[in-house]
Amino acid sequence: MKLQRTNIIVLLLCFYIITACDSLKRVADGEHVLSENTVLVNGEKENTETINNLYYQKPNSKIPFMGLPLKLHVYNLARPNIDSIVNARLDKRPNKRKNLEQFLSKKQLDKYIDSKIKFNTWLKKIGEAPVIVSDLKAQKTVSRLNSYYINNGWLDAKSDYSITKTDDKRAKVEYQVKTGKAFVIDSITVNIKSPVIDTIYQKIKNEALVKTNKQYKTVDFEQERERISTSMRNSGVYHFSQDYISMDIDTIGTNKKMNVGINILDRAIRNQDSISRVPFKIFTIKDVNIITDYSYENRGKPFQDSIKYNGYNIYAYDKIKYRPRALTDAMFTNAGTIFKDLDRTRTYRHLNELRTFKYPNIEYYELEDNMLTDTIRLTPLKKFNFGFSADVSQSNIQNFGFSLNPSLQIRNIFGGAETFQISGIASIGSSKDKNNIDDPFFDINEFGIDLRLTIPRLFSPFYTEGIIPKYMSPSTNISLSTTSQTNIGLDKETFSGAFNYNWQPNSKFTNKLDVFNIQYINNLNIDNYFRVYTSSYNILNRIAIDAGYTPEDRGLNIPNATNPVNEADEFIAYALASVTPSEITSDDLSTIQGINERKSRLTENNLILASSFSFTKDNRTNIFDENFSIFKVKLELAGNILANAAGLIGLKKDSQDRYQLLDVAFSQYVKTELDYTKHWDLGGKNVLAMRSFLGLAVPYGNSSSIPFSKSFFAGGPNDNRAWTAYSLGPGSSQTINEFNEANLKLGLNLEQRFSLFGNLNGAFFIDAGNIWNVFDDVETQGATFDNFDSLKDIAVGSGAGLRYDFSFFVFRFDVGFKTYNPANADQYRWFSEYNFKNAVYNIGINYPF
Repeated sequence: MKLQRTNIIVLLLCFYIITACDSLKRVADGEHVLSENTVLVNGEKENTETINNLYYQKPNSKIPFMGLPLKLHVYNLARPNIDSIVNARLDKRPNKRKNLEQFLSKKQLDKYIDSKIKFNTWLKKIGEAPVIVSDLKAQKTVSRLNSYYINNGWLDAKSDYSITKTDDKRAKVEYQVKTGKAFVIDSITVNIKSPVIDTIYQKIKNEALVKTNKQYKTVDFEQERERISTSMRNSGVYHFSQDYISMDIDTIGTNKKMNVGINILDRAIRNQDSISRVPFKIFTIKDVNIITDYSYENRGKPFQDSIKYNGYNIYAYDKIKYRPRALTDAMFTNAGTIFKDLDRTRTYRHLNELRTFKYPNIEYYELEDNMLTDTIRLTPLKKFNFGFSADVSQSNIQNFGFSLNPSLQIRNIFGGAETFQISGIASIGSSKDKNNIDDPFFDINEFGIDLRLTIPRLFSPFYTEGIIPKYMSPSTNISLSTTSQTNIGLDKETFSGAFNYNWQPNSKFTNKLDVFNIQYINNLNIDNYFRVYTSSYNILNRIAIDAGYTPEDRGLNIPNATNPVNEADEFIAYALASVTPSEITSDDLSTIQGINERKSRLTENNLILASSFSFTKDNRTNIFDENFSIFKVKLELAGNILANAAGLIGLKKDSQDRYQLLDVAFSQYVKTELDYTKHWDLGGKNVLAMRSFLGLAVPYGNSSSIPFSKSFFAGGPNDNRAWTAYSLGPGSSQTINEFNEANLKLGLNLEQRFSLFGNLNGAFFIDAGNIWNVFDDVETQGATFDNFDSLKDIAVGSGAGLRYDFSFFVFRFDVGFKTYNPANADQYRWFSEYNFKNAVYNIGINYPF
């Protein structure tokens, strides 16, 4: 073992030396590749991300943890002067070019030469040229460092640099910064010309970003100008802008202290040859005009229809096709109120959220006596929108599958800007393992329809504006769906319906309230259970063989079963008789009881009537932001309404003392989920991403377990990638069930993403987590969470992956290795399966978190 480790270390060392030398082969004599940047601030090393972003040139990018400059090696594969090299090879032997032209034709030979040149250019494009140390760029970095420290209060900052070159064509650059003492704001004086502006300023000055005794920062002055301007624009001052605000700074003879003067000029009115200044005035909205069917062709035509509603003037070139309230609910500008920029912004957003109009046009027209007319021009989208998609698939259960997904979207279906969508699915497939040899070739099929209505307000008999005002963009979603599925599984029919509210208090927070969500699952082919869950059947088969269960005993023989489903059920009934057969051991009896309980739970029909509330806080500023956090929490309650009403409406109980509705025992439980995601932008397209998850579902009252559709599972491309979906857990139990699930889940994922070249990115990841049973009817040893000692059963997977960014989606490929497998014996848990034989390969779309 020691010899093997020594050989590996020697090989890695040789590989590093070879690649290190090879990386410098395109570096000319007298040039040096930048290997390291260092910043010393007042003699101490500074290595923050902010400082790293100030370098005008950085060392060639390397793969994290490996230190391999892959992009540089790709660039070095390109040959300099490739056109001369190719032509020289063609002319190396007499008549070679002429012979090739005769054999291929001159046009084909030219294409061959061009392809070589293009491939060489492509290598340079996706690669990265060696970063050669430059004095000019080092001086530019010095200027950036000076600007950074000056803009953050150290106005006397001085910077310099030094370059240390080595004989191996490498160089290090050290930057020295001496900041001196920081400048602090001492006094602030305000000079405002217009009385209206002065009155507003006095109300907002306590929220100022520029304050006495605060260290000077240029960004504070910029944001303060923006804050003042925004406040004025939202207080009725229609003509105000940042250009009217200036700030003077006096540092002469102040001993590192600043005297700040804030000046706000009067409004400038440009005449033909001069500029005059007048005090600002507050402007009021006189009229709000809404044009419902504007188009370029309609401009200038007379209106054919008009309505006055709640102070709004609604016009149409044709007939008004919208209920007035549907339009006015989207408006935040009201006649008789002062002008506010915020009202215009909210109106834009709310109109776009209706998904009924193209991007609206909102214009203000100035009238006499400080009055404005607000005109909103709306261009309707098409009322009907058809969609259609098809998919061909292949999986581990089917040789071939084909599906169609048509959809129809109807806008403004009830005249209130509602959106109604009808979508369907129809799929057929051919299974690999048929239940019956007489089954047709296409023995898998699924048909379904989904109806969804979106209402751009809270649909309620009560007045909700005081609780959830319209600036929070409230909406109501009502959906009904049904699917019928026939496959190699249990087959089932599913009916579901939901009624929920959504609203956003601000750009970071989102709330969703499921008033009710009902789901009914009807299993159609429960006799097929042991054909689907073959692991359970194999366990029963082994027990039957060990117990000598033969035709002489019961007239049945599981090992040679012609009808394994019926014979497995009869063997269970035989083993679980009131008097246990003597050949069935206590351990086998416990195993059979567990299989029977699992079969009963997975084959019973489910009726779930739940209500839930979910809250999301998303700190992303835009889709390109890679330095953010997302926190999600969800609380779901099911069955309480039915449980409380069971006695009043006379519901009957089944043999297990559970209330039934429509001959189905309804589920009762409480479920909560906590999900936290954090991204750190490390610069240079290098991102560290983390996710943590905690989920718990507790059955009570009418239930002793959680429905399969509401339970948790572990593994898969978006979870612990070293295990396939449903194959991990519960706990340390050595289950071989096809679908493992439980009601408690812990998960933690850490992934570092980095750029390889072009649109291809790489990632290293570590995934940890597992599922357990808790507070339910499962008592299997190792599968339950008993106390904190159960945390030793957290499974750990690690691996690497590739991501290719197609702009509109990311294609992902990951390889996960079982690093710590709690299902193994203690001495074999760590790294015993860390090999490609036991690796799991995952393909996914977009990032897992």
